[in-house]
Amino acid sequence: MRPYNFSAGPAVMPDEVLSQAASEMLDWHGSGMGVMEMSHRGKEFGTIYAQAQADLRELLAVPAHFKLLFMQGGGLAENAIVPLNLSRGETADFVVTGSWSQKSCVEAARYCTAHEAASTKASGHTALAAPATWQLSAKPAYVHICSNETINGVEYHSLPDLKALGCDAPLVVDFSSHVASRPVDWSRVGVAFGGAQKNLGPAGLTLVVVREDLLDRALPICPSAFNYRTVADNESMYNTPPTYSIYIAGLVFQWLKAQGGIAAVEARNIAKANLLYEAIDSSFLYVNRVAKDCRSRMNVPFYLRDESLNDAFLNGARDRGLLQLKGHKSVGGMRASIYNAMPLDGVQALVAYMKDFETQRG
Repeated sequence: MRPYNFSAGPAVMPDEVLSQAASEMLDWHGSGMGVMEMSHRGKEFGTIYAQAQADLRELLAVPAHFKLLFMQGGGLAENAIVPLNLSRGETADFVVTGSWSQKSCVEAARYCTAHEAASTKASGHTALAAPATWQLSAKPAYVHICSNETINGVEYHSLPDLKALGCDAPLVVDFSSHVASRPVDWSRVGVAFGGAQKNLGPAGLTLVVVREDLLDRALPICPSAFNYRTVADNESMYNTPPTYSIYIAGLVFQWLKAQGGIAAVEARNIAKANLLYEAIDSSFLYVNRVAKDCRSRMNVPFYLRDESLNDAFLNGARDRGLLQLKGHKSVGGMRASIYNAMPLDGVQALVAYMKDFETQRG
């Protein structure tokens, strides 16, 4: 039995996907080639690419007037690529709810005026600022949020409606760490992006979903390979795409469909998160500091009230086959990332260990 991997990314992947990839490593469907050896312009990879696109559009219910782009560079690169494509060098608004949205704001300031419309820094990024309290610019080029903060463990359980705030700017959503874990209300989105290495597949692939009317706003200095219009017109083949990462992500999409799609996966994610949060909240040893109305289903940070026990906790977890539970260095403590591929059994094993550890220190 494999250990349970609670890493925040690159992260756990479905056993079925890894087994299929292993069986096809030397010969994909009788082609005589492994996927890593294929030309991205050959018919074999063309089949893989087209299926991945179709499956992802179906899974996420992406409307026809959005383009699906398979890019590279991860979320950090998109922090620059988005303002290069959307800002027109003007003002973009940022709602800072944790480490990742803060990075987005800082990076965008290299290409436009980055205005902090709201920040939860004063609370230690343990809650969300209500949209009605945001101080939006008069005419922002776009409004950026991170809908799930991997490090801080806060999540928007519904996307903000900018039109209800009297703002007609497109909403840009960094959904890296909870993409495909719950439905997306595309009527509220202009652009959504995310690295695949948390919930969709291996590192190397970045998903960008962009509304077609936003494709022609790039700054003249935007590199051609990062221009959304160029990438869309070339079916993500303007440069050599991350072929193997696309192939693995495609297998993950098929696995998600076999699980019953996003609705079924969301129900399982709710059950896993509820189980873990209940164990934390009923404990005298562990604490989660995030407001209950915005706790992440994917990334659960928690702390031992006696932090001198941290090393003992991690060592014991490793001995029980529970890996990568140490919190991010910027916030400390512990963090359990329970993405789609983490089975309920894994969360049950973690909860059982936490209770045993607490009892021993009784």
